[in-house]
Amino acid sequence: MSGGRGVGRGIAVGLLAGFVVDRVFGDPARYHPVAALGRAAGVAERAMYRDSRPAGLLFTTVCAGSAWGAGRLVGGSRPEWVRAAVTASTAWSALGGTTLTRIGDEVADALDAGDLDAARALLPSLCGRDPSVLDGAGIARAALESIAENTSDAAVAPLVWGAVAGVPGLVVYRTVNTLDAMVGYRTDRHGRFGWASARLDDLANIVPARITGVLAVVLGPDAPGAVRAWRRDARRHPSPNAGVAEAAFAGALGVTLGGRTEYPHGVEERPRLGDGPAPDTADLRAAVALSRRIQVATAVGAAGLAAVLSRRSVR
Repeated sequence: MSGGRGVGRGIAVGLLAGFVVDRVFGDPARYHPVAALGRAAGVAERAMYRDSRPAGLLFTTVCAGSAWGAGRLVGGSRPEWVRAAVTASTAWSALGGTTLTRIGDEVADALDAGDLDAARALLPSLCGRDPSVLDGAGIARAALESIAENTSDAAVAPLVWGAVAGVPGLVVYRTVNTLDAMVGYRTDRHGRFGWASARLDDLANIVPARITGVLAVVLGPDAPGAVRAWRRDARRHPSPNAGVAEAAFAGALGVTLGGRTEYPHGVEERPRLGDGPAPDTADLRAAVALSRRIQVATAVGAAGLAAVLSRRSVR
């Protein structure tokens, strides 16, 4: 029993430590493991690419399975302090919440200073839209939508999967999310090949996105507005998960998101989410503050969940 509880303590302590390191330092400036992961997945994509769903399913299975094996190998250390250290370093690599909110603040600063060029230069670090076609209002909206969606993808989801499955959960989740970013868009090349990666990412984020929505309701400034927008608008969004996070943020902050959205692969007309005016820089800063509160609450909750799951596993 004590061994199982030690595992749980190691994971819980490691998740909290990794979160604290991310809050202090943000993403690793050099030799980021996710960049190495992307390069390895790129090699696999070029070797395995066929314009078909079965080929994409094989690619996704190989990448996710390899990530699980690597996570099991790295996370299999027995001493509690070693497990905590490995979990902490892996969590730091998997988390991106601090960098997300820092860039959100920097975009708001640039917009308040009237420096559209600087704001446009920052936007690709948040989302895949074409910044050259956006004015200040469009940049504020794009940044706020990205803050909402990526609060779930870059912070809540890694912590949840780390609590449930330790180091393997962290590694597999970050791999799946990276695959979706690489091949999950409906481009000519990846429309069929990327289908499996996109659907697996949807599955991996179903629970984290809804945790994000609940925390936006609880921690945001307008709980009834967040609930109303979530229930009414989230289902209109093309993503079953991004719609939840964006609608809850929109309702909590009293703004309207959605509308014409231009990506390198084409233009989409996104549904309207929430009520109120289009977001400005004050709303973007409020979204950043809400994201930070959600991240802290999730880190504490994930540590508690890891401890509870470990106790149940040894009964």
